[in-house]
Amino acid sequence: MKETPFTKYHAELGAKLVEFAGFRMPIEYTGINREHLAVRSNAGLFDVSHMGEIVVKGSNAVRFLQYVTANDITSLTDGKIQYSYFPNENGGIVDDLLVYRMNEEEYLLVVNASNIDKDWDFLLSHAGEFGVVAGRDLLNVSDCTAQLAIQGPKAEEIVGSMLGRDISDLQYYTFLVTDIGEIKEAVISATGYTGAGGYEIYVDSKYADTLWEYVWKHGEPLGLAPIGLGARDTLRLEMGFRLYGNDIDDSTSPIEAGLGWITKFTDDKDFIGRDIFEAQKKNGVAKKLRGFLLVERGVPRHGYKIADKEGRIIGEVASGTMSPCLKKGIGMGYIDTDHYDKDIYIIIRDKPVKTAIVNMPFIEK
Repeated sequence: MKETPFTKYHAELGAKLVEFAGFRMPIEYTGINREHLAVRSNAGLFDVSHMGEIVVKGSNAVRFLQYVTANDITSLTDGKIQYSYFPNENGGIVDDLLVYRMNEEEYLLVVNASNIDKDWDFLLSHAGEFGVVAGRDLLNVSDCTAQLAIQGPKAEEIVGSMLGRDISDLQYYTFLVTDIGEIKEAVISATGYTGAGGYEIYVDSKYADTLWEYVWKHGEPLGLAPIGLGARDTLRLEMGFRLYGNDIDDSTSPIEAGLGWITKFTDDKDFIGRDIFEAQKKNGVAKKLRGFLLVERGVPRHGYKIADKEGRIIGEVASGTMSPCLKKGIGMGYIDTDHYDKDIYIIIRDKPVKTAIVNMPFIEK
């Protein structure tokens, strides 16, 4: 089992450590609900060094990325970030990711920890068609990159203090490259997976210990709390953010998953599976991912069946939890298109629990 550069610190803080995506990661420190609310009200620190980082560069980078991702790379400018996904030939999703434009000929791809090897193989399988060479134009820098996320209302103050400057002008889905004391060329990204606002910080792993010290030096006086993967999941679900492996995978269509907005059918963009997705957008799909809120007591979980009022199974829960903010069961699931605007019931322990379909996010940012 792998460890991140910060695993030793999680153990010192008394975290409950579990296996996740092949890494030994903290699931919680003081309790999921408590950590969740700390992020919503103040600030929390996440170790996200298990995520994957892949660099694509060179004169063919744009053409290559236009083909292997569904969003439009050409809409990016330096310092901008884009949410996208790798489509497969069967109309599914290889992975969802963030694309950072470092400059006109260099891009950083941030992918899910569980998919690093799969994504690398996927990129390699198409690289030759565009003259992209592994080791020169395509680099997997995951093992030498450390990443921490600071999320919550106090995140701006904490990171601004670390940098010794006002960062209020760093807009959502933008980034800057800067030194943090002796740490060289850190990437400070106004992104996150919580909906609480905040930043993700990428550094060369040789600076990991220094970064950890800097974060706590400036964050502890402002009440920064360590947060585990448990609260990371409840936070993202309150915002309706998809989780690969639960809500999307190789067999789910991005049109079904509500990701049509990052599937760009511009005239000059040819990408994997385009014909399939275009047909789905034109003709419709049989099921769609919808958010729901339990009207009666209960906690929905992945795999639970969804029924209509006559008891017919019309879908399945993709993700579900008890919302720490709403104190109600929430989730999202794939529901037959013909039924998704009607009353639904989640089957929990063989009992139908009345549920309302609602728009996501479940809470306001």
